[in-house]
Amino acid sequence: MPTERHLKWRALDRLEALLMALCGLCLVGFTLSELGDVLFRILKHPLLSAQEFSSGFFIWGVFLGGAVAVRRDTHFRISAISEKWTGAKRRAAEVFKRLVMLAIAAVLVIAGYQNFLTGFGSFLTPSETPIAVLYAAVPVAGVLIALFVIEQLVNGLRNGFEGAGLSRVESAAIVFATPNLDE
Repeated sequence: MPTERHLKWRALDRLEALLMALCGLCLVGFTLSELGDVLFRILKHPLLSAQEFSSGFFIWGVFLGGAVAVRRDTHFRISAISEKWTGAKRRAAEVFKRLVMLAIAAVLVIAGYQNFLTGFGSFLTPSETPIAVLYAAVPVAGVLIALFVIEQLVNGLRNGFEGAGLSRVESAAIVFATPNLDE
């Protein structure tokens, strides 16, 4: 979002664009593999590997999309209340939120890497591809999330967090969900 430009490094803009393109390809791949699966089942010639492709596109799309959502700050907001705060109170809430996200990213990296390594003992059928190919999405997303959180943390501590506001969708949702007490 342009309003949160002060929390971003221009050097990571190309990475974000690449990740968005990969998410789009994963969405198209998932859709086409599901469509092909259904179509060929109707024609009585099922594609045996369609489920493998669907799972792969879905898993990679979800985890890469989660990393992009962190960079764009469009993920589920855990501290929307702090958007109204200023000064030290706002800074503390924003730093705490990002430290929690950094801890989650560390868990994704560590646990995801362990699962990735054990994934070489299990195989997808019918291709016999190691399931580690799917598990690799977890630590990759964890590294990307950590990078984007560190980016926001460093820039927020340097430039302040106050420029980061609610998106138009979130603002509309709050207005819509808030009861009108004047009626």
